[in-house]
Amino acid sequence: MKISTMLMYDGNPRSAADQVVELEKAGIDTVWVAEAYGFDSPTLMGYLAAVTDTVEIGAAILNVFSRTPTLLAQTAAGLDNVSGGRAILGLGASGPQVVEGWHGMPYSRPLGRTKEAIDIVRAALRREVVEYDGKTFQLPLPQGEGTGLGKPLKMLTRPERSSVPIYIAALGQKSVEGAAEYADGWLPFLYSPEGASKVWGDALAAGRAKRSDDLGPLEIAAGGMVAVGDDVKGLLDFARPMTALYIGGMGARGKNFYNDLVSQYGYEKEAKEIQDLYLDGKKREAEAAVPLDLLEQVNLVGPEGYVKERIAAFRESGVTNLQVAPATDDPAGLVRQLKEWVS
Repeated sequence: MKISTMLMYDGNPRSAADQVVELEKAGIDTVWVAEAYGFDSPTLMGYLAAVTDTVEIGAAILNVFSRTPTLLAQTAAGLDNVSGGRAILGLGASGPQVVEGWHGMPYSRPLGRTKEAIDIVRAALRREVVEYDGKTFQLPLPQGEGTGLGKPLKMLTRPERSSVPIYIAALGQKSVEGAAEYADGWLPFLYSPEGASKVWGDALAAGRAKRSDDLGPLEIAAGGMVAVGDDVKGLLDFARPMTALYIGGMGARGKNFYNDLVSQYGYEKEAKEIQDLYLDGKKREAEAAVPLDLLEQVNLVGPEGYVKERIAAFRESGVTNLQVAPATDDPAGLVRQLKEWVS
């Protein structure tokens, strides 16, 4: 099992990236760089490539609406080159709030768009002449569209690797099935080892049944806050704001993937209450309404023996890369400890 962490850049992103250098010395395997509607992910990933030597650098995530598939391929190839073959391309559909509100793109056919984008990215990285006739993407543009001067092209420069690992951020049944079928890895969020099989078991099985042997086993990167000690349970309260934000505020009533997920875990009543409070502007009340046992399921906070049990639960549920948010004054020390426990 690998250990990874998400680069948090709420304050100074370059300072946060510099902290990865110390985590790399401690043995961190992967660092994920978010984008959403903040700083772009590739710029920070390129900076990380310059200041690190061994850590994998993954986008988590680049959405498939705001960049063309061939630009995604160019970005993956460039990051893989400057990092010496350490890039991971994390893709996802994001959500209508960001795609339509920030990027001004219609949130249409997210599943099909993701699959077609991956097909094109892989072809471009293999330096094939890219010709594609899909429902969302047509390369070159067909007759009657544009100037008519487009012609099939292949990537001008030679990529570091002809295949950069592609992970998909997915929560819905069809999206998860797709990730299990044609992605190298899967990036779930608010992942509960106890609830994963119930919610996604059938989807994962259906996808794996159609999976090409060329891809190898599906990698799964998931985890949560980590704190080790006899008196650290109170730290779970620090996870409440973000958890409430996703369950309550990421989307609208009837269109919130995270709210749907928590409902599927068995917290339907609580999910509705959190959303109602959050959308009514009562954020503190929404945070307080997040069930403690849900926070315990999606994080790893407690005495050493308990945290080891949680690591085992994540591993047994299929997680191959434990994504951790160290809640400690010594993140590098905690990473060293975790590396010993998972080795």
